[in-house]
Amino acid sequence: MAGGGGAPAGVKKERAEQYKGRVTPFVVFACLVAAIGGSIFGYDVGISGGVTSMDPFLKQFFPVVYRKKNLESENNYCKYNNQKLAAFTSSLYLAGLAASFVASPVTRKYGRRASILCGGISFLVGASLNAGAVNMAMLLLGRIMLGVGIGFVDQAVPLYLSEMAPAHLRGGLNMLFQLATTLGIFSANMVNYGTEKIRPWGWRLSLGLVGVPALAMTIGGCFLPETPNSLIEQGHVHEGRRVLEKIRGTEQVDAEFEDIVEASELANSIEHPFRNILKRRNRPQLVMAIFMPAFQILTGINSILFYAPVLFRSMGFGGNASLYSSVMTGAVLAASTLVSIATVDRWGRRALLIGGGIQMVLCQVIVAIILGLKFGDEKQLPKDFSIVVVVLFCLFVAAFGWSWGPLGWTVPSEIFPLETRSAGQSITVAVNLFFTFAIAQSFLTLLCSFKFGIFLFFAGWITIMTVFVYFFVPETKGVPIEEMILLWRKHWFWKRMVPPIEGGEFAAELSDIREFM
Repeated sequence: MAGGGGAPAGVKKERAEQYKGRVTPFVVFACLVAAIGGSIFGYDVGISGGVTSMDPFLKQFFPVVYRKKNLESENNYCKYNNQKLAAFTSSLYLAGLAASFVASPVTRKYGRRASILCGGISFLVGASLNAGAVNMAMLLLGRIMLGVGIGFVDQAVPLYLSEMAPAHLRGGLNMLFQLATTLGIFSANMVNYGTEKIRPWGWRLSLGLVGVPALAMTIGGCFLPETPNSLIEQGHVHEGRRVLEKIRGTEQVDAEFEDIVEASELANSIEHPFRNILKRRNRPQLVMAIFMPAFQILTGINSILFYAPVLFRSMGFGGNASLYSSVMTGAVLAASTLVSIATVDRWGRRALLIGGGIQMVLCQVIVAIILGLKFGDEKQLPKDFSIVVVVLFCLFVAAFGWSWGPLGWTVPSEIFPLETRSAGQSITVAVNLFFTFAIAQSFLTLLCSFKFGIFLFFAGWITIMTVFVYFFVPETKGVPIEEMILLWRKHWFWKRMVPPIEGGEFAAELSDIREFM
């Protein structure tokens, strides 16, 4: 464990202006293959809502919900309130939460590529089990295996993209993960729209097609290079330098190479990354690793993405109309992510997060007002207002797509020093999946209890997170990943947590040791 005056100090000075290189085809290929993991995550998010609104699927696995759904006297907000049905959706994320803690040491010890391959294999097994499910146990086991894949992929892919990308384009390339996620959601909605007409086995096709991108990622992963950061951390310094020169397209990589070497020296002196991440000097990154993914889910986006068809049906849309509406929201999400990719490295992270938060609050509040006035326990939403609600949902999804959607992953993946990067990403993934699980399991019950107030509940959280960004999230645009520690020393609030270099790293280490005594 790091400690004492002889401990490595990590990155000591800014060298960002000395960084050389360009975006090479090699980097683009590697990032595209890795980002396929996001499409699988998105497909799994988007597919469950459509499948759980298909009558043949409900008849076979959830007959109670099927009967309740067709009762005219049933409260519109409560037709789908069933914990067993919610468990089908949420089990995926509970399994991912557990797997993320296993993925962290694998990612650190064996590299980012190893975790990507583990995730790909788990996805293939899960897709096979779901497509061939004949009982509830087989169905849930398939979802659990998909969750294991998500735990590994969400741990490794954002780190892989952040470490492979040049500093000035890191935001845009890192967002390939979110773009792939949104395309996966859109693809799932399109698949559901088509398979809903294939009775009685269309749902099997919906659940099984996730194996296609999983196979592509697994095969492509065999040809991916390991990141220079991971290679150097594992002691393969010369190989790390060679890969760095290849991905930057130049041999003039001395500045970036020195930053990585200094960071890896400190990383290798840390025996217990999870214990180290709790130290005071790592407090800013730990706070971001917890709050950013939690806030991302508390926007309420997953409620719409998981249950879009169910939600629209609850508001009186027909079966095909509800699936069509969810296709629209999926398309808007994918398109809006392109806006974020194009602007994040010009406008910065803070502007997008704050602007997106304001737009989401307005949409949630207006939807709540419309539903409160025009939609009740046993009356349907008038057609004109139904169109307005769909438009507002699309505006809400668009705001999420160019702000908290991609940046909820990008910011945590780029702020950690190398010695705690895998542990930090593991915490980010675990928090994200915990809140995803909690919302997935409770949303149908919350909808039944809060009714239109559920949208005001999420609007309140979005207000809080927007204020949080304004005061506590520094701008990371253009800052090299291994020099991020220097950014916290300049922040008005976090600088009191992070000791200045001038005071000596020994003092910082001594302070950390005293904290744990």
